[in-house]
Amino acid sequence: MSGFLAAAYPWTKSLHVISMVAWMAGLFYLPRLFIYHHQVPGDGTEHQRFVLMERRLLRAIMNPAMIATWVFGLLLVLTPGVVDWRAGWWHAKLSSVLLMTGFHMVLARQRRGFEAGGRPLTERGWRFLNEVPTLLLIVIVTMVIAKPF
Repeated sequence: MSGFLAAAYPWTKSLHVISMVAWMAGLFYLPRLFIYHHQVPGDGTEHQRFVLMERRLLRAIMNPAMIATWVFGLLLVLTPGVVDWRAGWWHAKLSSVLLMTGFHMVLARQRRGFEAGGRPLTERGWRFLNEVPTLLLIVIVTMVIAKPF
């Protein structure tokens, strides 16, 4: 198995990065949709349009991309020689990815709240939360590329 993983490494890494970019695009866009959704009444055509856009984004792009990111990431971790388990950077990366996954789950729950006609947070709250994926992405990329510790 390790021979296969080593041979497939460039493809696995490519698919991991591609799926991560798709996931991040959704994590950047869904809170922005929530900001705009917050500005329309809880019934009517505009509300239904946002509900449809948010559901499709989450189910057709974000969920599959998150799963693919995890699958390809785990395959990379299982590839011999990819991670130096004595280094500390991978702890910070894994923690950030777990936080990113938790944020994804929070967004999924909040989407259901919007669909039901609620307003889970204020518009200002969504503007603040819209920055969370950016901060986590900075930590993740820094840990993987610079490996500062």
